[in-house]
Amino acid sequence: MTSVLIVGAGPTGLTLACDLARRGIAVRIIEKTPEFPRSSRAKGPNPRSLEVLEDLGVVDEVMASGSGPLVMRKYRGGRPIADTDPHEGSGPTPDAPYDQGRLIPQWRLEEILRDRLAGYGVSVELGTELTQLTQEDTGVVATIADGRRIEARYLVGCDGGHSAVRTLLGVPFAGRTSEEQVMVCGDVELDGLDRGIWHQWFDEDGAVMLCPIPGTRSGWWFQAGPERDDEGRVVEPSRESFQRLFDRHARMPGLRLTDATLMSTYRVNERMVDRYRVGRVFLAGDAAHVHSVAGGLGMNTGIQDAFNLGWKLALVLTGRAGPGLLDSYEEERLPVAAWTLDITSERQRAVLEAIKEPGGGLDVVATPETTTLGLGYRWSSLSREGDARDGRLRAGDRAPDAPCCDAATGAPTRLFEVFAGPHFTLLGFGPGTAAALRETVAKHGDVVRAYSVDAGPEGLLDDRGHARSAYGTAEDSLVLIRPDDYVGLTAPADGTRAVLDYLDGLGR
Repeated sequence: MTSVLIVGAGPTGLTLACDLARRGIAVRIIEKTPEFPRSSRAKGPNPRSLEVLEDLGVVDEVMASGSGPLVMRKYRGGRPIADTDPHEGSGPTPDAPYDQGRLIPQWRLEEILRDRLAGYGVSVELGTELTQLTQEDTGVVATIADGRRIEARYLVGCDGGHSAVRTLLGVPFAGRTSEEQVMVCGDVELDGLDRGIWHQWFDEDGAVMLCPIPGTRSGWWFQAGPERDDEGRVVEPSRESFQRLFDRHARMPGLRLTDATLMSTYRVNERMVDRYRVGRVFLAGDAAHVHSVAGGLGMNTGIQDAFNLGWKLALVLTGRAGPGLLDSYEEERLPVAAWTLDITSERQRAVLEAIKEPGGGLDVVATPETTTLGLGYRWSSLSREGDARDGRLRAGDRAPDAPCCDAATGAPTRLFEVFAGPHFTLLGFGPGTAAALRETVAKHGDVVRAYSVDAGPEGLLDDRGHARSAYGTAEDSLVLIRPDDYVGLTAPADGTRAVLDYLDGLGR
């Protein structure tokens, strides 16, 4: 029996598999398709997902394989109207090293995650389709299309909007499908356009958008309002229909689409489940929520679902937490899914309004909310405030980064480097926290790493004050960071009991 069976090997399933495997959890990941898709689909991770990928140890490859957001050139009647850089003036800060997302085709991101997973001795099992599942007191039995059975203690459905896991569980997928908001999409080959630009032709009778796919010589993401026949029905996408749409709006008769693949007709779906867990089975990513592409939150929400669930499953499976900890996955991520549907719907409306005027375009979706750096879990039962803090940071918030240095050697380091890995991190700001750090490590050193900050010749030195500023710690105090890099607990310097009670009581 494996510990966790993951169904679906997209970014959500691969993130979860990597997180579990690095924690020493026996994991299998199955995928019904016979070969890995070469789909570019999602355009890449947002700033919060880049932080997750850094923690998993793959962000350097992602950054090298992708590109930063591009200038968006808006056209009207085939003529360029405006160039807009939605990130102009922004830049990394001490507490947020990634101020922009990264453009990278989904197949390349999946490739990077599969390589990381292979380093833990785990590979995706292709051509393995789930057809049935049953639950028992101690585990789940998954039946595969060829009749094989896989036994696991837990199963996670990361198998997309048409999730077999969700269907087999009988979990409703309530919401709506818009028949009016329709788009045709695909990957095309085209030479002759400036590849440093995201081209957007918006006319009163339709639109075409072309964004260069990083890592390719002439590949582009193609999105457009569809052709319709004489009766108003959407014309099935094809290279020829894409060419006609391009000719109509771009008005560049010398440019030809030499290939078109992965073509599809997209209708805005806004749907979500009413639960993330049924017994020993969980849902994550598009299996739990789908929504407008505006804001680029689909893949990112799935990656962040997986990062929330991974450490909880691992602690329960290794006996370091009670099974009640798993209830917090739904408690924390279900409200995030609802928020995601709301913000993407609102951003979709903003785009449709913006493109009515010359110069309007997709840049209106680039808001601070869509970075998801501001999302947290202040409402969660895992968020405990133990001191009267006058800083902006509270339990449940994302734990900020900050440049520091090793107090003993002077070597530069960052808080994110301290947090990275499958452990809690206890920061003790000031010398008054020494006893709490020592006692926590003595009891929970297998799951907690403790660091003093500005407390003597060992630990971390906040030499420029960025850590204290980010964490709002004018006085000596304790901050416990969860394995998914959110603040779990704040406490005064002598709050040893609060820290130990938190760790002792996880899920119990």
